Amino acid sequence: MTISPSPTNVLDHIAIIMDGNGRWAERRGLSRSQGHRQGVETARAIVRAVMERHINTLTLYAFSSENWSRPKAEVNFLMELISRYIKSDLEELHSNGVKVCIVGSRESLQPSLIKLIEHAETLTRDNDRLNLQIAFNYGGREEILSATKNIAARVASGEMLVEEITEDVFASALQFNTVGDPDLVIRTSGELRISNFLLWQSAYSEFHFTQTLWPDFTGDDLDIAIEDYAKRERRFGDITSHKEHA
Repeated sequence: MTISPSPTNVLDHIAIIMDGNGRWAERRGLSRSQGHRQGVETARAIVRAVMERHINTLTLYAFSSENWSRPKAEVNFLMELISRYIKSDLEELHSNGVKVCIVGSRESLQPSLIKLIEHAETLTRDNDRLNLQIAFNYGGREEILSATKNIAARVASGEMLVEEITEDVFASALQFNTVGDPDLVIRTSGELRISNFLLWQSAYSEFHFTQTLWPDFTGDDLDIAIEDYAKRERRFGDITSHKEHA
C-alpha cells in the first residue's frame, strides 16, 4: 500500500496501545495467558509490517505500571513473556537493524530481566533501520513526576535556574526522550482512552481507535490507520488552514 502524506503529516513515529488480549482469549474459551501469547505473535508481525512501510520508530505499550494490580499469576506470566520475547527474537531484530529500547521503571523487575534488557539495548544500540521502543512497567504520570523531581533537584542544588526550565529541558528529563514524539497513536480493542500512555509526548499526536482486538490486528489494519492519518491536517495549535480559507 502506498500513501502520500502531505508535508504536515509525514509519518515517522507510530505508537500502539496493544489492548484486547484478554477479551480475545475469553471469546474463544481460552486462558488470558494464551491471549497474551497471541498478542506477542501480533507484535512480531507488526514490527515487520512497520519496517516494510519504512517507518522509523515504533513504540509498543506492553505493560503499564498499573498492571501490577492484576492477579499475581498473570503478572508473573507477563514478566516471563517479555523475557522469552527478548531471548527468542533478539538475534533476528539485531540482524534486521532494529534498535531495541525498553522504557519504564526497572525498580520492581527481577535482576535477571534487567540484565537481559540491558544486553538487548547494548547489542542493538547502533542499529538504525527501526527504533523499537517497548514501554514496560511504564506510566505517563509517573514519568512526568519523576522528571519534575529530577529538575527540582537540579534547581535546589544550584545546577540550574528556574528561568532556565523550558519545554526542551523538561522533555530531556523524561524516560521517552531519545526520539521524536509519536505522530500517530493507535489503540486497539475499541477503548477510547490513552490509559496513562505518553501523556507529554502525545500532546499533538493524531489518534486512531479501532474495534479490532490486538491479537487480530494485522498489516491491513495498520494500513487503515496510516491511511486515516494521511487524511489529517496537523496544525500543532495553529488556526491557519488552507481548507478553512478556501
